[in-house]
Order: sequence, then structure tokens, then C-alpha cells
Amino acid sequence: MSGRQVLTVPNLVSVLRLGCVPVFCVLLLGMGNRAGAAILLGVLGATDWVDGYIARRFDQGSELGKILDPTADRLMFLAAVVAMMVDGSLHAAFGVTMLVREAVVSLATVVLAAMGARRIDVTWTGKTATFGLMFALPILLLGDSSVGGGEALRGVGWGLGIPSLALSYYAAVEYVPRARQALADGRSDRAGASS
Repeated sequence: MSGRQVLTVPNLVSVLRLGCVPVFCVLLLGMGNRAGAAILLGVLGATDWVDGYIARRFDQGSELGKILDPTADRLMFLAAVVAMMVDGSLHAAFGVTMLVREAVVSLATVVLAAMGARRIDVTWTGKTATFGLMFALPILLLGDSSVGGGEALRGVGWGLGIPSLALSYYAAVEYVPRARQALADGRSDRAGASS
């Protein structure tokens, strides 16, 4: 399938995930339904794996998907962290540490693009860290809900969240040499095109 394809199942999943971000915020902040918000967040986190699998397995990858999928992930992640901090179900220091990392990576991405760097693919380390955090958050939220086993759930959430956060910072450092190479390649491509 052409990379220019727009109407694909993975792209539809990404759009649905984006559309569910306000629903999550209403459930958590508007209705105080931590259990419902946690379940929705867990399902949304799982769909990130689903759309990637479908794109690879059925050759439905697209240029739009390469932008839409990480954008949906990032917005969902940011909304979850901020809403949980406002709600009080996520420790502020942990949330701010996640937000700082996301802000630095996002800013670096924009600056690199403006400087003409070619696109950098997500690494396995980065994907693993994001996956871990996207499951730690709903588990932590569920641990603060009316569902039983709160202490055990919080223990699992922190046990998954802390290493995943550390891994996300390691992944950010891993991107530094990749960013340099992407910038060099982008400049080389532009020089070749203009000659």
C-alpha cells in the first residue's frame, strides 16, 4: 500500500484515540470516575500497539500515520499526566519529571525539523518506555479509585512507572547521536537536491 494512503485502519485507530482524550478528562475531572478513566486510559494505551501491529502486518503504514500516531500518543500521554496531577492521583514530582522530558523531546523535534533534519524513527527503548508509562498511569489511577486492592495496585504502578520513566530519559539520551546524524543527512540531501 502506498505511503500516501490516508484512509487506513491504523490512522482510524489513531483518530479515535485522539477523540477519546476529552472523554478521559471528563471521566476523571468532570465526573470523578477514576476507575472508568483508568480503564479507558489502559484501553487507549493498548490501541497504540494494535495500530502499529496492523500497519506492519497488513502493509497499511502511511506518511500520515507516521505523524498521526506519535501525535496521538503524545497528546494522550500529556492529557493523562496533567489530568491525574490535577486530580491528585499522580504525585506532582513524578508527573513534572515526565512532562519535562516530553517538553525537551518535543522542542528538540521542532528545532531539528526547522534546521532541515530528516525524520528520526522511534527506538525500541523509547517505545518500551512509553509502553511502560502508558500502563503504569492507569494502574496508579485504578489504585486510587474505589476498586479494591489499592495498595497492591499502586505498588505495581510504581514498580512499572519508575523504571519506565528512567528508561524514557535513557532513550532521550540515545537520540542525541541519531539527531546529529539526521541533521547531517538532511543537510546533505538538501545540498544534493540544490546542485
